[in-house]
Amino acid sequence: MPTAAGVSKGTLYVVGTPIGNLRDISLRALEVLSAVDCIAAEHVQSAQKLLAAHTVHIAVHNNTTHTRITPLHQHNEGNAAQKIIELLVSGQSVALISDAGTPAISDPGAFLVQQVRARNFPVVPIPGANAALCALSASGLIAPHFFFYGFLPAKSGERQRKLTSLKTLYACIPVFYEAPHRVLECVADMVAVFGPTREITFARELTKIFETIHTCILGEALDWLRADENRLRGEFVLLLAPEEEPDQEDISLQAVHTLAILQRDLPLKQAVQLAAEITGESRKKLYARALLEQKTGM
Repeated sequence: MPTAAGVSKGTLYVVGTPIGNLRDISLRALEVLSAVDCIAAEHVQSAQKLLAAHTVHIAVHNNTTHTRITPLHQHNEGNAAQKIIELLVSGQSVALISDAGTPAISDPGAFLVQQVRARNFPVVPIPGANAALCALSASGLIAPHFFFYGFLPAKSGERQRKLTSLKTLYACIPVFYEAPHRVLECVADMVAVFGPTREITFARELTKIFETIHTCILGEALDWLRADENRLRGEFVLLLAPEEEPDQEDISLQAVHTLAILQRDLPLKQAVQLAAEITGESRKKLYARALLEQKTGM
């Protein structure tokens, strides 16, 4: 049965917390954090700061090793999940919070939620701040869809391969997270993959004093970042302007038929090259057509 604050026994609450400004938290989130038996936090000190800012009192028991806050981060999530499930079995309620934003979104917590649901305990989301949606709402970019990727690989070669796989993501805004010490390398790879004319929007230090939202073409992005060392500080959300799907209407039926025949026995690039030579059609348009057919199963 729910308590006066609406918290039920044996229930995990996934609570969204501020991404910067500590006032960006809901009344419901504060009620839940005040009422649960235990808070599983990515960083205990960050959790204590948040709770203190809103006068949510932490119950300390017999000694300093037993408090209402227990750590749950990427290095201990497996063991912590088992302990939290034991609390739920005993009828206690638990709130999961990350260092900032919504847990399990490019942050720890997804494994815990999976394990809790697998054991048929209730999981209740308490909505809150999210950096990707915050950046998207203020970017001015217009598209029917967006694609949240999160953090790209740390190594350049793998990062470029992942970015290349997104080149045919048309009418869609790709959204990435990036750390300050990798943002220059990441943007350089984006220039290499997408070219210098595609627009990028930088959203950094969102909801904080030095919040910055800046849009430019990729060819100017590195210079903008390097122009002020302060622009390299803070966590980044990177948003790429949507690309329009190539117009396939002006490719002749003969070219489409020729390409289809060649693709039966040849690798994609070789088939496209030969089809372009045979028909005189644009290699770029034929290649885009072939990729579209692969993607849609046409």
